[in-house]
Parts: sequence; C-alpha cells; structure tokens
Amino acid sequence: MKANVLGRSHRSKIGKERLKFAIDETRRILQVPDDYLIGIVPASDTGAYEMAMWNMLGARNVDICHWESFGKGWFADAMSHLKLEDNCGITVNEHTADYGSLPDLSQVNTKENDVCFTFNGTTSGVRVPEGADFISDEREGLTLCDATSACFAMNMPWEKLDVTTYSWQKVLGGEGAHGVLILSPRAVERLESYTPPNRPLPKIFRMVKKGKVDGGIFKGATINTPSMLCVEDYIDALAWADRQGGVKGLIDISMSNLNAIEKFVDDNDWIDFLAKDPATRSSTSVCLTLNLDADQIKSFVSLLDKEDVAYDIGGYRDAPPSIRIWCGSTIETEDVEKLLPWLEWAYEEVSSA
Repeated sequence: MKANVLGRSHRSKIGKERLKFAIDETRRILQVPDDYLIGIVPASDTGAYEMAMWNMLGARNVDICHWESFGKGWFADAMSHLKLEDNCGITVNEHTADYGSLPDLSQVNTKENDVCFTFNGTTSGVRVPEGADFISDEREGLTLCDATSACFAMNMPWEKLDVTTYSWQKVLGGEGAHGVLILSPRAVERLESYTPPNRPLPKIFRMVKKGKVDGGIFKGATINTPSMLCVEDYIDALAWADRQGGVKGLIDISMSNLNAIEKFVDDNDWIDFLAKDPATRSSTSVCLTLNLDADQIKSFVSLLDKEDVAYDIGGYRDAPPSIRIWCGSTIETEDVEKLLPWLEWAYEEVSSA
C-alpha cells in the first residue's frame, strides 16, 4: 500500500494514480481486451448494472433472461421503472426458469435484440454454459452481463460481452460499495449514439458529456468519492490473485471446491444440488437441497452457526428451502473438506430429533 494514500483526496495525483493502477491491473489479470473500457463506479454491482440499463436500453427490443432473484430484479427494472415498452415503444421478452434450471436460451434473440442476463445465479447456483455460446457472433444488439459472482472464478468470453459488471466483494472477498463496469466498443458506440427519451439520469449514472463517453471515468476519475482504503484493499486482492496464477489459478481453486462437494453429494443420498444440470452448476455459489423441510433446514443452519463451523449458509430467502456454500477462489479446498463431515453430523442431529 502507498503509505500516504489514505486520507488523501481521490482527485489528488496519488489518488488518481492508484485508481488508474487498479483499472490497469483489472485489465491485465482478467485479460480484458485493450479496446474495452473499465471503470470503477458507485453502488456495487447493482449500481454498475443499473447505470448500463438506464443509459443504453430502449434502442432495440430486449430479451431478459432470469432464473434467480437478481436477474428477476433487472426484469422488474425494465418493466416497472424504465417502462421500456411504454416509454420507448419496444418489446421486452422475458425468458425465465425456476430455481435450479436455466431457461431455454436457444429462444433468446441474441442476434437482433439487446440481451440482459446473469452469468452466474448467486442465489440459485446455476450459471450459463461455458463460453456463453447461446450469444450470436453476428449480434446487432448489446449483451448486458451481470457477472458479479463469476468474474475471477469463471472464464469470461469477452467477445460475447458488451457490458460486464461485478463487485469486488464477491469472488475477491474485498470490501463492498464499489462496482466495476466494463464496456466493449459497441457499448461505447451505443452510449454516444443513443439518448433514452424522457429518462432523467441521476448524477452517479451519467457517463456521457456533450455526446461523448466521459473518458475520465475509465482512467480513475470516478463520478463520486470512492473509499481509498477499499481501493487499496482491491489492489491487494488483485496482487493476491496474480500470485495464485491469475484467472486460471483462481478458476482451478473454485473448481476444486466444487469437486469436493460433488464427491460428497455422490456419496450421500440426503443431499443434492439445486442446479439440475452438472454443466451449469455454479462453482462459486453452491446451492444444495436436503431431505429436510424448511424449519429443519433452519435448525440445521443454526446448529452449524452455534458450533462456529459455518455462518450464513441458509439459502436465499426467495429460493426453495436449501443451503448455500460459498466456494469462490478465496476459499481453500481443505476448508471445504473439513466442513463436509459437519454437514453430515448436523443432518443426523436434525433428522433424528
């Protein structure tokens, strides 16, 4: 850490240098193409994704894919807040599936329409297939990808992605409140050629000045005041990621964690994955169903918490009764393996009560 950066203005020379360094290291480690823009923005992944929606949607019909709570929220934004069909005269197509499954992605018009989707469903444990091949290589619209629990643990097919967002508190285990927004040249072209009708943009959403993308945002001149302590924590996390072998090393860690749980599930008939298809199982947010009812699962979770074994592993409130084990790249496989006998113990305690 630069000894004199904390307490300094983010607009100071050293503040701008550190923000720019964080952006440059993000590009290097995630292998983002040179002609893509990377910016640090307010309000975590939610802020980053909503910035993109509010600035870009409305020029084309939109296909929105969701199979968990956050993707469902983007659909609600499009229909109830942006009111795209009423305000822009376009069609919004919904592609949805229950928790544990993907919608039929072959029905998504990725060639002509804009497409909004979540790369990895944090609350359902279901991800899009490797390579995101459902997206057309000849697309005319934009793809807006919420990748908050995928970046740094899964391969990002940048050639398929025009807008990619994440927050560094997820896979890198950093502090919250800041988001990262990655834009392809096609996304920049949309920003500079399209102005949404009758849509006021809050200051923290404004990315365009006098018809051109505000380049300062993507060089470290953030829209609002970031925490320089959080920025330094992020830079430290990026350095750690580099020491693990970069993205490939981080993917290997997360996959090793998933493999440990897969073996445990194969050996025990009282536990199963919420994700139905092994090819679309998340390696970060691993969601599991148990042969227990909702109240028993609450007891199961409480037992593990009381024993200081696992915290906050209850499934998301909108998901089916389940547990959720974080297996991202900051988790060591040996710790996952130590957890597994405790799961069996807690199940026996609750099921026999």
